[in-house]
Parts: sequence; structure tokens; C-alpha cells
Amino acid sequence: MWRPPERIRHDPQPGQWPTAEEAVRSKLFSPIRVGSTLLSSRTWVPAMVPWRASESGEVTPAVLDWYRRFAEGRPGVIVIEATGIADVASGPLLRISHDSHIEGLASIVHAVREASGGETRVLIQLIDFLTIRRRPEPARFFEQFLTITDEHRRHLDLLHADEGLVRARLRELPDEHLQRVLTACEFNDYSMGYRERVTDMQLSRIRDLPKRLPADFAAAARRARQAGFDGVELHYAHAYTMASFLSKTNDRGDGYGGSVTERLRLPREVFAAVRREVGSDYTVGCRFLADECIEGGSDQTDAAAFAVAFAADGFDFLSLSRGGKFDDARQPKIGEAAYPYTGRSGYECMPSYYSDEKGPFGRNRVAVHALREAVRAAGFETPIISGGGIYGFAQAEAWLDEGNADIVSIARQALADPDWFRKVRSGAGATVRVCLYTNYCEALDRRHREVTCELWDREGLSDPSVARSKDGKRRLVAPPTDPPI
Repeated sequence: MWRPPERIRHDPQPGQWPTAEEAVRSKLFSPIRVGSTLLSSRTWVPAMVPWRASESGEVTPAVLDWYRRFAEGRPGVIVIEATGIADVASGPLLRISHDSHIEGLASIVHAVREASGGETRVLIQLIDFLTIRRRPEPARFFEQFLTITDEHRRHLDLLHADEGLVRARLRELPDEHLQRVLTACEFNDYSMGYRERVTDMQLSRIRDLPKRLPADFAAAARRARQAGFDGVELHYAHAYTMASFLSKTNDRGDGYGGSVTERLRLPREVFAAVRREVGSDYTVGCRFLADECIEGGSDQTDAAAFAVAFAADGFDFLSLSRGGKFDDARQPKIGEAAYPYTGRSGYECMPSYYSDEKGPFGRNRVAVHALREAVRAAGFETPIISGGGIYGFAQAEAWLDEGNADIVSIARQALADPDWFRKVRSGAGATVRVCLYTNYCEALDRRHREVTCELWDREGLSDPSVARSKDGKRRLVAPPTDPPI
């Protein structure tokens, strides 16, 4: 099991909070234009999946409560969670795959605008993902899922044996022997669970992704505009389809894999289709990785090339993350699916307060700074959004002053205290509920349970009006600030 090279405790040290006058004069709380959208401040709550939608991807009252609570803090932008563009069963994850979803999604926009007094802009993140299944029982894998080939027979010296005997013999082999008998893909399906890859060219649906995805993303963006969102964020990051096309591990031979230019081809075609659909007066950007943090994956040099190409194409913003890949995920338990935040790349994406000497705060700073410099050197002023363990005002302001970003992204700290933005801007920063970075929230996400924060999810449970998790043990939204700001 992968672990950080050291186990050093790094407790958050938010430093000096500003007075209201200092906050008003700060860069963090100054306006900025992103495409056709004017933001009141350079604060950004990125997409976080709270697992509150219905099983069919519809907006529920719990979804509205979740986003309304963030909006009460009045950040510059809230990006609505990764929302599926295909009508694929994916549990309680929002979908935008059909016009029937528009009305529900419009209710999120209304809730955010109402709760923020019209101050917070609201975008929606559009995502496509490939099939992944739970790790199977070994006996079931060999009985139902493995296609027996002549190669298996040759390895076992059972060229003319009954297929049932071949399967039985395979079940008896230890893993170290199975690795020699099975192909790499077969062994992965056995030991990790079945997972589709963009390089599975033997599958027609994978071969045809470049034909399908531009139209699917464009239709989803049209629905987002009809629902009233201020813009869309194309999800080109982490363990999902578009990120896999960008990855250096993508060696497709059809013109959509191999060189940087070929790996960029589909992401650029998707953007072009979206832009044609929604027009030039609608904000369209993307989230991608400054570094995949996996062996043989794309690094910050690749990411800089991606960023310059996206800026040249006219993306309205570039939001940067890092890591979070299936490629180095820890082996799941039998009956569970692989989770892309368990290996080194997952740690780089969401490090906890127990870390190496480098610490968990700002691990993406160097890569994003270099990427932003590359975009500026190419003559583009495209806003760059980045964060990673941002929880204090001085830290966020320095992030902007040093040229690490144009807008600061705050995720786990916003979950710990949705009122962070209002508190800091009003001079009440000392009352902020500071995130501990224990990744309690991430552990809930891994199990697809409603995401909450340990700092507040047990408060006020005696109040019958408090909405609770399905198990009844946790409140679903942060309690209101008392006294009100």
C-alpha cells in the first residue's frame, strides 16, 4: 500500500486575518472578468460531488440545500458538481443528459442567486466517464467474466481440454502465476475490477468516442445555458474520459493518441462543438491537470502545452488540479470499486495534514506558476484558477501576488466553513472554522455517502428540523453562523 515517504503532522496556520478595510483593498476580493462573466471577487468554490442527487440523476431538496448553503457565503463562483452528459446509471450523481433535467438544474441556479443576493456566479461542470466495476470474487471472475483463449490453454498445457477444466485450473493458480498466464488487462480485471480505457480500441463504443463526445458535450452545454448557468466547465481532469485522452499513456493509433497534438485533438474538438452550440457570449472553460503524478503520465511540460493550446482556442478560463488517477489506485476490497485518490496521484490531489516534508498546502503551486507563465509568454491573458489547501487570507493573497493564479480555488475549507468568504471580507476572519485537512470528507466520498465535515456534522442533531444523512447520524449542511454576519 502506497504511503507518503514521511509522516509529518502539518497543522493549519491561517495567520493574520484582515480588517474589513484591508479585505476591501485586497486582490482576493477585487473583481475580475472571466469570459462574459464578471466576478465580484477572485474566490472560487470548485466542483465537489456531495452524493445528494437521486439515483436517476435528478436534483433533490438536499442538493438545493447544499448549494444554497455555499451561496450564503457569497464566493465569486460556485461550480456545480461533476454532472454526467450521458444517460448512464451512476448512483446519486447529477445528470444533464436530457432536456428533462433542465428544470431541476434551473432550480439550483435560482437557489444560488437567491441565497447570495445575486452576487455569486454559478457554473456547472460537465463530465463523461467510462465503465468501472467492482472487484469480483475470484471464482466468479474465472467462471463468468474471463474469455478463455488459446494463450491460456498453452500456458496451462491444456490445448484440447474442456473449457471447464481450464477455468478450474486457473482458479487454483496463485496470483504470481496468474500474472504470467493472463494478459495485463485480464489480470487487472481480476485483481482490481473491470475498467474501460480510452485505448480499448477493440470495443466499438471506445473507438467511437471521438464521434460521440463533441455532440454530447455541446448538447449538455446548451441545456446548461437554458437552465440559466453563467457558464460551463468542461471536465478534462483526474480519472475520467477527457483526461485520459490528454494523458501521455494514451497511445491510440487513430489520430487521437500519441503526440501532444494528437492527444489535444478531441479536447479541442469538444470545445469547438460547445462554442458553436452556445455562442461566443457564453463562458466556457475547463479543468485539467498540471501534472498527472503517475509513472509515464503527462507532466507540467505537457500541461503547459495543453494550456497554451486551450488559450489559443479561446477557452475563457483554465482551472488546474493535479493527480487523482486510477492508474496507481490501491487494490480495492472484493466487492468494491477502485478509487482514484488512494495512490500517489490521489495523495497529490488531496493530501492530508499528515504529509511529507513538503506538506499538504499548495503542492500544485510550482507547476501552475510555470503553466501560467507559459500562457502569458504566448500572449494570452486567460484567467488561471488554482488552489490546493488554501485556508487563510494571507496565503490566498500571496497566491495571487506571486502569479500562481488569477483566481483562488477553495474546496475543503469552503466545506468546513461556507461563510469563509463573508467572514474574511467583513473583518471577522478570526471566527472562521478552519479545516483540519483530515480528509474525513474524502472518506465519505469514497463510499458514495453524503459528504459532510467532521467540524459541524454532529451539531444540533436534537433539532428535528435539521436535515440528516440517510443513516440519521449526521446533519447535511453546515449550521448557520451565530451571530449572523
